[in-house]
Amino acid sequence: MITFLIGVAILIGGYFTYGKFVERVFGPDDRKTPAIAHPDGVDRIVLPHWKNVLVQLLNIAGIGPVIGVILGIKFGAIVFLLMPLGNVLGGAVHDYFSGMVSMRNDGMNVPALSHKFLGRGPSKVVMILIAVALIFVGAVFTNTPAGLINTPVLVGEGNTSPTIFWGAVISIFVYYFISTFFPIDKIIGRIYPIFGGLLILASIAILIGILPEIGTLDEFCLSDFWSNFHKHPTGQPIIPMLFVTIACGIISGFHSTQSPIVARTEKSEHVGRQTFYGMMIVEGLIGMIWAAGGMYIYHKMPELISGASGVRVLSELVTTVLPFAPISILVVIGVIILAVTSGDTSLRSLRLTIAELLNFDQSSPKNRLILTVPIFAICALLILWSNFNKDGFNILWNYFSWSNQVMAVCSLCVSTVYLRAKKKNFWVALIPCMFMTFIVCAYIFWVSPENLAGAPVGFGLPYKVAIMFALQDAIILGFLLCARGKALADMGNAFQPDFWDSSREFQKK
Repeated sequence: MITFLIGVAILIGGYFTYGKFVERVFGPDDRKTPAIAHPDGVDRIVLPHWKNVLVQLLNIAGIGPVIGVILGIKFGAIVFLLMPLGNVLGGAVHDYFSGMVSMRNDGMNVPALSHKFLGRGPSKVVMILIAVALIFVGAVFTNTPAGLINTPVLVGEGNTSPTIFWGAVISIFVYYFISTFFPIDKIIGRIYPIFGGLLILASIAILIGILPEIGTLDEFCLSDFWSNFHKHPTGQPIIPMLFVTIACGIISGFHSTQSPIVARTEKSEHVGRQTFYGMMIVEGLIGMIWAAGGMYIYHKMPELISGASGVRVLSELVTTVLPFAPISILVVIGVIILAVTSGDTSLRSLRLTIAELLNFDQSSPKNRLILTVPIFAICALLILWSNFNKDGFNILWNYFSWSNQVMAVCSLCVSTVYLRAKKKNFWVALIPCMFMTFIVCAYIFWVSPENLAGAPVGFGLPYKVAIMFALQDAIILGFLLCARGKALADMGNAFQPDFWDSSREFQKK
């Protein structure tokens, strides 16, 4: 319990200390936000700040801080420390700059910001990586909530069936289309505050349910320090696997695609720390609760730790700690909402990203339809493939996890160059950027079915060799980003880091 409480204290204290430091580094001011400067009635609309806070929380809090941490807690009590530290120093920093740099640049998405700050060539790579990752998100966050709907908790013992699953898939997909197509205040702005309240209540219910057993949680072992790094039952190494398994809660690139959505609807820059940094801290607190729940259920049902899916573990946890059926149903519905409210905004974000790079006006329903239909056609094919291929979903999930962290690197690259070009303290973004570069490179260099059962195809290098190459790549990228930022800073007035003209085209000086 002590380790758990220390982790909670790190999250809360981090918001009031490091969060304020990060805010001072950026320097919010009174300039007009995108919703004031360029309102379009669709995506750039002023929403009340309290709504924006809840929309941001629901956008970023997918199934990661629930199922991801339930799987990630298999690494042991060290998760109760690494998750909050990674959140405060990396994830919340990533989310804050993703939102604030976007707000300073008329609500640009990461690929457009990459074009502006990293250059034409790198921005094409970023666009491909993010587009693929967002399609993965849309597919995964259709399959997973449909699977949760088709569980005994909701449909009753012995009543699960493929018909229920596919009915749920179709219903969720139709909702995604509506949410992606219609203006943000018509769907998301109206229902997300309700969903946000339900999410918070579901997490509180789990916390109350495990409180009688919270004293039995594992503790970080100081007397045998290195043993804390070797707790996973299948021997998975913490580097890189923990930071791929637990994204939401530590750091998640998906958040960089969501923060610009809210950056377009805020009225003032001064609320950025609450909206972006603060909501990542809240997600970390949610993750801590579900991690504690996962550790509890693994103690009670040790057979689950070896091969049970995250959905099954979640179902067992809910029905065990919340035996009163109405409450357990409410909690599972809350988790389903987590997934759905990330899937819809991922596809919306992809539409906005493509429109932005093509300078394709989205105020017209016809133009929105032109982009929405092909996006959903591709996503639908991926969903069908992943469900009719026996290993399809596992493959999809593994590549989604890795591509998610690649998105984090892309966003942190932009933030680092932006801060360096503005002659600000760029180290707050560069350090987590280099760390996540190290993680994603180590993963792709090491992972393979031979090195890790059920893993996707990577280079399959020996572990130490993979770590060495990953470290080398992280250092090289760090130097390149510093050089790029310095070059833009040296250009002075020839480069205007916060300039975006009324026709929404990049300016080249």
